[in-house]
Amino acid sequence: MKAFVFPGQGAQFSGMGKELYDNNPKAKELFDKANEILGFEITKIMFEGTAEELKQTKVTQPAVFLHSVISAICLGDQFDAEMVAGHSLGEFSALVAAGALSFEDGLKLVSKRAMAMQKACEAAPSTMAAIIGLEDAKIEEICAGISKEGNIVVPANYNNPGQLVISGNKEAIAEACEQLKAAGAKRALPLPVGGAFHSPLMQPAKDELQAAIEATEFRTPKVPVYQNVDAKAHTNPAEIKENLIAQLTAPVKWTYEVQQMIADGATDFVECGPGKALQGMIAKIAKGNDAVTISGIA
Repeated sequence: MKAFVFPGQGAQFSGMGKELYDNNPKAKELFDKANEILGFEITKIMFEGTAEELKQTKVTQPAVFLHSVISAICLGDQFDAEMVAGHSLGEFSALVAAGALSFEDGLKLVSKRAMAMQKACEAAPSTMAAIIGLEDAKIEEICAGISKEGNIVVPANYNNPGQLVISGNKEAIAEACEQLKAAGAKRALPLPVGGAFHSPLMQPAKDELQAAIEATEFRTPKVPVYQNVDAKAHTNPAEIKENLIAQLTAPVKWTYEVQQMIADGATDFVECGPGKALQGMIAKIAKGNDAVTISGIA
């Protein structure tokens, strides 16, 4: 079975989507429509912007979404997914590709999500760190021992076996990194992000996005959508909405999501969008499974 997967924030690069825009009339039409919806020329920043400009929250999330979704749409009949999934922001791309959300509504929600997350980041000094080479259970235990009201640290992204990203207040992250290294982590790397994504510190963003999601029409997707919150397949629009709302403060269970997709018959994973981050993660998750192939479409 073929599974299309969609990347999240961090996959952006200068020049992203330009080849699509220049060579495909449908892509050009959709990029131009995106400029109108957003009220600024995101294409100019995507095609010519500096890394710093692309890092602006109001740009990054819509840019990755647009590159991913337009790549999928331009495949036409070659978009032959039998299941889809996306990492964090990528879940919105997956939902549009699967027909659960319109292109316009997906872009509006992603833009709203980016702005809401930016506001939440500014409200509390917070960050994230990647923990390499330690068991998930040990990381969970240490975070739980440190975390308390006003100084939170929680597991945020279960990326692949041996790599878990933690999220929280800066002081709690620093303390957790020290304890995790002492417990045997090979590395504890602070990430260049502006806030604690997928943690309780995103509650204000979740409240803001909830109203927007509830007011948006979701349809039954053409294929099952595997969601970050519970790592399970969903086709019920009400459940999909609920999980999408919960996603902002809950961890991304990517390791378990991919394992579930493989258990459900996925053998051919195609990353659709900028970068190759998911291909690397899936290779580690499916290590030793010769039945699984991994490729990408940009």
